[in-house]
Amino acid sequence: MSAALVAGVLAGYGIAVPVGAVGAYLVSLTARTDLRTGACAALGVATADGLYALVAVAGGAALAPLIGTVRTPLSWGAAAILLALAAHGAVRALRAAGPAPEPRPAAARAYWGLLGLTLLNPMTVIYFAALVLGGGDAVTGAGPRIVFTVAAFAASASWQLLLAGGGALLGRALTGVRGRRVTGLLSSALIAGLAVRLVLTG
Repeated sequence: MSAALVAGVLAGYGIAVPVGAVGAYLVSLTARTDLRTGACAALGVATADGLYALVAVAGGAALAPLIGTVRTPLSWGAAAILLALAAHGAVRALRAAGPAPEPRPAAARAYWGLLGLTLLNPMTVIYFAALVLGGGDAVTGAGPRIVFTVAAFAASASWQLLLAGGGALLGRALTGVRGRRVTGLLSSALIAGLAVRLVLTG
């Protein structure tokens, strides 16, 4: 069990720590709303990672080739959504006219939105499947598989919540019109760049 726990924690951090477009959007979302909304969005990302870890231990080796066939359209879909979010964020930043915060999205909406966006990355389940296949006896049996999945979710959640906390601190530090405008435009540019990179590497 301990081997599955360690493998799950390492796998969860391995997929979560490299900050991509979803991570950048999470920080930006929390900065312009509040920690509660950001935390719910962070748990949406972690839930997607946990679901893909579960799929991997339940039969990822058989599913990986099938997922590979739809990798390109999923990558294009994710990139399109990210580009739309980047454009929306840039327009909102340019329209910022006062210190009043913008209307905050419902926490549940943030959760489901980031869950759906993260699920569009098929490489996550391929990543987990490769780790499970290479892990030998560490993830063999129902108990170790459950431990691996829960540990991967917990590790991802801890990192995503850390990103959300950073976004909340950033939002408190930059409450003026200029600060919100500059960070909004920078965030949109970063998300757009990462979305293009997703397509080019997908």
